[in-house]
Amino acid sequence: MPKLLYLLMLLGWSVSAEVLELSWLDLVPDDEVDQVMATVNQQQLGMHDESLPANNEQSFVGSVREELNNQQVKIPGFVIPIEGTSMAVKEFLLVPFYGACIHVPPPPQNQIVHVVMDDYVPIKGMWEVVNVTGTLRTQTFDHDLAMVGYQLEGEVMTSYK
Repeated sequence: MPKLLYLLMLLGWSVSAEVLELSWLDLVPDDEVDQVMATVNQQQLGMHDESLPANNEQSFVGSVREELNNQQVKIPGFVIPIEGTSMAVKEFLLVPFYGACIHVPPPPQNQIVHVVMDDYVPIKGMWEVVNVTGTLRTQTFDHDLAMVGYQLEGEVMTSYK
């Protein structure tokens, strides 16, 4: 009987907290959704006007949602490699649309997640949409490509389905 009790305790302790499935809008405080969406939509469509920064500069609208700090999350996105190649990455920026940070100005900092995985994980290419699961932190990360508002300790990365 003690072995069964021990096994049940191990199983009970190994059950992790519920994973919060996020969309990119979930990263934006409610009072900033319209402003962030306008910026991102213009970037995706390649529209440039006076409200967007000149050249490839990042718009600094948008703050993070502090209540998401230290939450277990799952979020879909596109990979911009920092450490790795177009076929396997360990450290990368996760962005909401293809070409963000490369072909257009970076999205607002609350629309970019800096991800560090424990080891290299394969990807099919930068055009592939992936899901990343891990612990989210509301911590900034300053990279040559963009200022980032969130960091994620990546545990699992899978193809988006």
